[in-house]
Amino acid sequence: MELAARVSLGSARVRTLAPGLLACGVVGAASGFLSEHYGAPVMLFALLLGMAMNFLSEDGPCRPGIEFAAKQVLRVGIALLGLRITAGQVIGLGWGPIALVLACVVLTIVVSVFAARALGFQSNFGLLTGGATAICGASAALALSAALPGHPKKDKATLFTVIGVSALSTVAMVVYPTVAQLLGLSAPVAGKFLGATIHDVAQVVGAGYSISPEAGDIATLVKLMRVAMLLPVILVASVITRRAGEAEGGERPPLLPWFAVAFAVLVAINSTGVVPHPVQSAGNDLSRWFLVAAIAGIGMKTHLKEVASVGLKPVLLMVGETLFLAALALVLLHWLP
Repeated sequence: MELAARVSLGSARVRTLAPGLLACGVVGAASGFLSEHYGAPVMLFALLLGMAMNFLSEDGPCRPGIEFAAKQVLRVGIALLGLRITAGQVIGLGWGPIALVLACVVLTIVVSVFAARALGFQSNFGLLTGGATAICGASAALALSAALPGHPKKDKATLFTVIGVSALSTVAMVVYPTVAQLLGLSAPVAGKFLGATIHDVAQVVGAGYSISPEAGDIATLVKLMRVAMLLPVILVASVITRRAGEAEGGERPPLLPWFAVAFAVLVAINSTGVVPHPVQSAGNDLSRWFLVAAIAGIGMKTHLKEVASVGLKPVLLMVGETLFLAALALVLLHWLP
């Protein structure tokens, strides 16, 4: 009887979530089609299409599934990012690129937090935008948002960050290879520069291989090192926000979210070499589509007028973060091997 009751509850749960999850899946599929045919980031299409369908998140059959996609599906997609990298890939590049990535990630996030405070925003907003800029674009924005404590403007801030970082990443993909050539950077150095500065993985690959195969390979590996920084940054963010919540008597986020633990476990397993390439590829594709569906759900929960009302300051913050990261990487590349 107990098993039957659980099955019945599970079936009811599936029926409740199905309409919203299907809506997010349809938006994700449409976004992928548009991205393949028009070359813009799939995350950006998912956001825009999701916002166009935000009426679905109002009270109705789709709302539970949309909420589930924006939270739980998002976390699973982040965990599966662990199948992209191995410890061997990071070690194989030597200490120079590792020092480059560490310095760029840490300094960009620290500067972003102080810049956000100077502009009148909360520190968490600087952490969100700085982490997205410094680590891996939209994926980092979603991961950090999931780890940060709840706030009435959290979804709006996340949505703006994903839109901003996706747009800036596309601009960087076009502009940065030209900058590297004008500065006379060799293919290995250009690859390190592109991998350390462009936000999203797809744009890093496109920019790197537009210079040469060697630059593309190095850019991709450096970018994956930045993705690996996602776990320690989430841990630090969780510790800081947990202490702040305790001091203010508010909600205390978990010390380390379960999806961050799953991310680390998958990186460790992937580093052993026992994961077949088809499984890695399938995991990467699944992660990508889960994140696309999740961002579609976040878009559905947000009204366009809310995004349009953010003002000029957040835009200046993200542009400043991007320029700071590029300048910092160029300076460090003169000193690091």
